Amino acid sequence: MAVEIRLSVAEVARVRLAVSPLAETVLGVRAALGVGGHEVYRSWVREARPVLAGEPESPLLRALLEGCLPSFLFPVPEERLPSFDGELAGLRAVDPAFVVAECAAALGARAAGRLPEPAVLLERVAGALTRCHARLVAPLWGRMLAVLEADLSRRAVALVDGGVEGLFAQLHGDVVWREGELVVHGRRGSGVVWTVEAGGHGLVLMPSVFGRPDVIVDYSPRAAASIRYPASGVGLLWEQPRPTPAGLTAVLGRTRAALLTELGEPLSTPDLAARLGVTASAVSQHLGALRGAGLVTTRRTGRTAVHLRTRTGTALTGEPSD
Repeated sequence: MAVEIRLSVAEVARVRLAVSPLAETVLGVRAALGVGGHEVYRSWVREARPVLAGEPESPLLRALLEGCLPSFLFPVPEERLPSFDGELAGLRAVDPAFVVAECAAALGARAAGRLPEPAVLLERVAGALTRCHARLVAPLWGRMLAVLEADLSRRAVALVDGGVEGLFAQLHGDVVWREGELVVHGRRGSGVVWTVEAGGHGLVLMPSVFGRPDVIVDYSPRAAASIRYPASGVGLLWEQPRPTPAGLTAVLGRTRAALLTELGEPLSTPDLAARLGVTASAVSQHLGALRGAGLVTTRRTGRTAVHLRTRTGTALTGEPSD
């Protein structure tokens, strides 16, 4: 099924980018349950399943996540990077009538009728997601956030360079922009088209680690329309950084030594942030120091800065220079 999101000129001006820790937890749990998912995080799923097997609310989570996804589990952030606790508080405060309607729409009336009443359901789900976040997502969240923020940086550059049309053109192969309508094509070509009105609230685009390979659209937005798309660079989460010489770490510090080790090949700031699991701003700060010491050189291509270590930097790593 295809989804058409209709955007007025004013709503196009309200397109923004954000990250949702709660949604990443929900989608991570879904992947660990064996629903959807992608080969890229197979190793994480293998480690997560025994943990999830000990979660007392696993049957309830499976009932909610094994089919269509109720949109109350996916709040649209009001800021670029909300906290998990803040989003969880919002989940607990969802209107019970909306919970009932969403469960019926996603699961069917019969299955929804077997769920606890809304207040109990929300409390049990919130408790389960708190435990799952702490054990499955939080230990990896620093690296996940670096990947997600690197993706946001790339989208921001695409928006500056090509406007909204350029932003949507690079978002995902299933997403097509055509004169005021954003069309998301489903993987199953049923010929059915569902129309979503943004209602004057605009559109929020959210990269996702665990949403791959799907583009997830909220069919019944209560505020801004939303699209969750697979973040680029997710495979870097499970790559081990190159080993850094201990002596270099002692002299330069862990992050600068790791940057110098990685820069045997040309890399952008977002790429480095994703590889090392630190923010792009931190990478920029450390690169400035390395550049000032003559260890790194930076070349700009359009709006993208690409970094590479100098011969002096290579000599410090102990690796052979070309």
